[in-house]
Amino acid sequence: MLASIERAVACRPGLPIEIVIVDNGSSDTTPSLVAAWCAAQSFPTLLLHEHRPGLARARNRGLAAVRGAIIAMTDDDCVLHDGYFDALSRCFAELDAPAIVGGRILLGNPADLAVTIKLEDHPMVADPATFPGGFVMGANLAFTRCVLDRIGGFDERFGAGAPFVAAEDTDFLFRALGHGIALRYDPRFVVDHHHGRRTLAQETALLAGYSYGDGALYAKHCLTDRRIVAAVGVDILNLLRDVRRPVTTHRGIRHFYCFRLKHKVRGALAFVAHKARGRRAAGTPQD
Repeated sequence: MLASIERAVACRPGLPIEIVIVDNGSSDTTPSLVAAWCAAQSFPTLLLHEHRPGLARARNRGLAAVRGAIIAMTDDDCVLHDGYFDALSRCFAELDAPAIVGGRILLGNPADLAVTIKLEDHPMVADPATFPGGFVMGANLAFTRCVLDRIGGFDERFGAGAPFVAAEDTDFLFRALGHGIALRYDPRFVVDHHHGRRTLAQETALLAGYSYGDGALYAKHCLTDRRIVAAVGVDILNLLRDVRRPVTTHRGIRHFYCFRLKHKVRGALAFVAHKARGRRAAGTPQD
């Protein structure tokens, strides 16, 4: 990943680029490796440390320090294509309003299963009335800085290393759409994702986690946003597809839409219980 950043920066000379890397509590030699890499670069770099576990916490730590007008993020198991920054700058030069844009995500290793990728080769714009899960992904996501001023950062209860294991990016996108911020997909800026999942059990656990996070997100917003009611309605109607047009691409899951809904219900119930425990804890001193 570091080497790919270096190559992509070199392919766009003259473009002001700052790289911010957050070490999220590594216990190996990662901090020293990244520090040495940062010291060797001719462009601005910053290494930050967030010792509390959680992808959303790490992202928020980085977001608090970035200075650019356009903020782009990727994951540590991704490799940027050489033309990444050139394509990113051209994409945002064409926009005249606050926006979030997701880029293309290709499979980095053909031995990995075809999950956590985004293959469409044409631009798309999300319908603000729909649930944005899967439209774009946090592994290749960029947005104008003013988006943060309007909706804040990531909800640290969601995402890897947090109680609700996923959906921190979907929650971010959902809130942005609710504030009238455009959500787009642009295939021009590309990363390869080396996610390493090669067994059906790993794929099934990943998809269960995604649905669990989405269910928690439903519970978070269900009383304040009618889009959640529409999303639940779509989930229920999709159960018919398990009979009429069953999904066969995930061989470890027999009834895909039922599987998703089951884990969404789990996530929603867990969010309600989590919130109730928080309220009881907050009320303890007054009892």
